[in-house]
Amino acid sequence: MSSFPVDLPEFPDEVVTEAYVRFVEPPGLGGRAALITLDNGYDHTKPTSMGPAGMRNLWAALDEALASDAKFVAVTGKPFIFLAGADIKMMPLLESREQGLAMAQAGHVLYKRLKDASVPTFAFINGTALGGGMELALHCHYRTVSASAVALGLPEVSIGLIPGWGGSQILPNLIGPEAAAQVIIGNPLNQNKMLRGPDLTKLGIADAQFEAADFIEESVAWATAVVNGEIAVERPEIDRGESWQAVVAGARKLVDEKIHNASPAAMKALDLLELARTASFEEGSLAEDEALADLEMAPEFKTSLYAFNLVRQLGKRPEGAPSPGLAKEIGKVGVVGAGLMAGQIALMFARRLEVPVVMTDLDAERAERGLEYVRGEIDKLEAKGRASRLKAAKLRSLVSASADKGVYADCDLVIEAVFEELKVKQAVFAEVEQVVSEECLLVTNTSGLSVTAMASKLARPERLVGMHFFNPVAVMPLVEVIATSSTDEETLATAYAVAKQLKKTAVGSADRPAFIVNRLLGRMLAEVTGAVDEGTPVEVADVALDRLGLPMRPFALLELVGLQVAWHLCAHLNEDLGPRFPLSANLRRLAEAEVPVFDPEAKGRGRLTEAGRALLEFGDKASTAGEVEHRVLAGLAEEVALMLDEGVVPGPRQIDLAMILGAGFPFWLGGLTPYLDRAGISTEVSGKPFAAMRE
Repeated sequence: MSSFPVDLPEFPDEVVTEAYVRFVEPPGLGGRAALITLDNGYDHTKPTSMGPAGMRNLWAALDEALASDAKFVAVTGKPFIFLAGADIKMMPLLESREQGLAMAQAGHVLYKRLKDASVPTFAFINGTALGGGMELALHCHYRTVSASAVALGLPEVSIGLIPGWGGSQILPNLIGPEAAAQVIIGNPLNQNKMLRGPDLTKLGIADAQFEAADFIEESVAWATAVVNGEIAVERPEIDRGESWQAVVAGARKLVDEKIHNASPAAMKALDLLELARTASFEEGSLAEDEALADLEMAPEFKTSLYAFNLVRQLGKRPEGAPSPGLAKEIGKVGVVGAGLMAGQIALMFARRLEVPVVMTDLDAERAERGLEYVRGEIDKLEAKGRASRLKAAKLRSLVSASADKGVYADCDLVIEAVFEELKVKQAVFAEVEQVVSEECLLVTNTSGLSVTAMASKLARPERLVGMHFFNPVAVMPLVEVIATSSTDEETLATAYAVAKQLKKTAVGSADRPAFIVNRLLGRMLAEVTGAVDEGTPVEVADVALDRLGLPMRPFALLELVGLQVAWHLCAHLNEDLGPRFPLSANLRRLAEAEVPVFDPEAKGRGRLTEAGRALLEFGDKASTAGEVEHRVLAGLAEEVALMLDEGVVPGPRQIDLAMILGAGFPFWLGGLTPYLDRAGISTEVSGKPFAAMRE
């Protein structure tokens, strides 16, 4: 048995992945096959990862398998998990660039044995395959995937790295540069979007797909047919000419537009994608080694680990949540309203809780329109393969609509999603409370109004809680949970339990104006529009935060949320929190305009029309982009400090988590408060960093 050829550091706390070799004799093969199973000894809640000891174990398993008389070698994982990539917990323990380089080289040396094997090699992707796990599969000659597999992809760019164990070179040469750019760069920058089993098949990453129930058996039979020549796997010929260069140029433009080239990892991934067109695999591997070693030592990766761990830890165990054992079972849900937000919420409850959901509105026509929207979204899910025909039919049967609020009589939870006006919401709850049972929970989806004020008009205020979902509901992972002084433990526990069932990350907030995310985004917009009012050109103010790589520039955000909504938020915060949120005269003019303000040909980019520009009035105090950036960051630092003093959240970590999940604050910045600390802004504004409060 050969020894592992790369000298790797030891990590005493490594959860070691074993590589078990089993020889099987499939019917028709005329010999044996070697099946290697990766398993760390835990169930699926602790995914298998690859550290130094695990790499040595896989090396030894390959020694045994490749030295045998096996006619093919296949790698798979424990139930529901193929391999979740490199052990992220060991990354902060790398003490030098040399150690990082050794880890990169080790991955290449290990996986290359599968690529260069003299017998066919297969990856049976039975479940989660991320990063180095997906790259292991890519090195195999053939791949099958379970139809039910989830959490598949190459997410490295989202945490400041690149796919450095072959992914940046193999994938574009397998499925083409355009699809590879989406998997390697586009998906990580889009809320770290994951792939599913059918996606791998459609992209051409997987050569065959089988149902989970008999996945290994079917994969072995399929591999046998491939080895026997009964099945020929055809792969597309990849054009490595001008079209590849055009794809890379287009990808660079998109990265510039999306994050303004603020992510070193995304830029390096683009370079490697371009290199893959002409480089040999060995040349590409060497480039990956150097890139990975550099990025592992870069501040963006170090800070992204804080964000990664924050999402993983606080996301699973929300601070301040009561015991889950106090939560009530939810068997039927009512949604007050049938507009866009209400429809999204209704569909989410039906999909995740799989219970009846009934919507109401002011009249039957509006209620029916809301129901048609939900049915249309279900049709889209079915067409995209996100819901089977039977699942789609079940969802349609679960959602109904009516103009009669009497349908809420047997609901266990009723959530309102009506116009953001306190008196309107109070009137809704007054009416609903007369209909529902004593045990029914009442939930408001308000984005910033006082939940306490709503509760004050109820006979039983203890059963009201806020759950603020973000738009688009199906995509945004955050829900802010807002309790009042009256909210009882059972109600609050149920809110957190429901958030978990909905596959959302809950962050608790005190009942203060605009809660967490909208308060901070409101302060950001107040500073930007304030600078414009004073005389800063829109073009300067709008790009002032580009260095942060936020998913939207300020005016694009205004276009998304709507000028009337933004003005309403501005006025609300000014009334409740004072002159830190000034009433922008220009924002008011744009919100009240009777002409198109945003250019429809540049939809989503926040570009003003000539008519919109003509509405603006400027002072004589223009700022530079750098001055606007400092002004915004100082304003955010002040607001965070005030929110902590008010007890809006227990500490800075909750603010960081909410901004990452609710505002798209990039992982590589490491959270809002660490970024303010590194920039020296928190000390400048408050006299001390937020670091001590995060510990």
